[in-house]
Amino acid sequence: MKHNYDVIIIGGGHAGCEAALASSRMGCRTLLMALNLDKIALMPCNPAIGGIGKGQLVREIDALGGEMGKLIDASLIQIKVLNRSKGPAVQSLRAQADKKIYERNMRKSLESELLLDLKEAEAESLITSTNGIEGIATVTGEKYLALTVIIATGTFLKGRIVVGDITFPAGRVGELPSNHLSGSLIKCGLELNRFQSATPARISAKSIVLSKLILQPGDKEPLAFSFASERKIHKQRPCYLTYTNKKTKEVVEKYLHLSPIKTGLVKGKGPRYCPSIDRKIINFPDKVKHPVFIEPEGWHTDEMYLQGLTSSMPVDIQAKIIQTIPGLEDAKIIRPGYAVAYDYLIPEQLKLSLETK
Repeated sequence: MKHNYDVIIIGGGHAGCEAALASSRMGCRTLLMALNLDKIALMPCNPAIGGIGKGQLVREIDALGGEMGKLIDASLIQIKVLNRSKGPAVQSLRAQADKKIYERNMRKSLESELLLDLKEAEAESLITSTNGIEGIATVTGEKYLALTVIIATGTFLKGRIVVGDITFPAGRVGELPSNHLSGSLIKCGLELNRFQSATPARISAKSIVLSKLILQPGDKEPLAFSFASERKIHKQRPCYLTYTNKKTKEVVEKYLHLSPIKTGLVKGKGPRYCPSIDRKIINFPDKVKHPVFIEPEGWHTDEMYLQGLTSSMPVDIQAKIIQTIPGLEDAKIIRPGYAVAYDYLIPEQLKLSLETK
């Protein structure tokens, strides 16, 4: 079977979704292909939009007609301006999302575009000729022809999960990796390397002692990310702040030999500097106190995200580390933290237009 499009996007994360919407709204027949359409626009790590740097990108995407700003305004559970006590250069809008509402709204936006088709499949290889790209082939043998292919695969290219001394193939926990496309990219003459990223454990809100935490409410003034959204005062859920301490540092140091950073299962740097708690102890041995923000993952969930406490150490060690922190002494882990290693294309191979040279 052959299908003809103007543009094909591989991957349904933030980048893939925005690319698909931009393409289809410009009048191009567009295909968005993802391994699992139920995971479109999933926020597997921090359930937030914005902050320093990323907040600027969201505003730029919004100015160009993108969706992220509108969708976070419709799905937020908290919104605030960070660094109000500092100068305007480092102030930034940030919003906590209800992850499920955000996913649902993005899927709705994609499905409303007449020129945009969604396809659940794994891209196996690029179809090329001496003239350049011609399309992609899937692992099930289908061929999709297009003038342009946009690759936005996130952590899925030969993805491997690491928790302690356990490692297994996955793009995210519970999701299959994309194991075929990397080889096709290499055959095309592209150079790949490995990145690694990580996410913290999620804990049950019922197991937290809120009286020991510092309340972090959202702002009470009318705010919005999108230029098209009404600025209004939102109903919000609070976040909380606590800190690691001497006991936390002692536990990490005691079991540091079990960290995948030390055993070599986790190598290299990530796409942005968001160090795990074990890496913080390694890099800053004299620092005892590190902030930990406790953030809800939605309106109707018990799961709380531990920003600042990322770790891929063994699950029982993660529990020991978490339970040294004020307010989290009886914390129950719902989902353990983990690291993920994956292939990425070295960006020096791209033009300023982000096309391959």
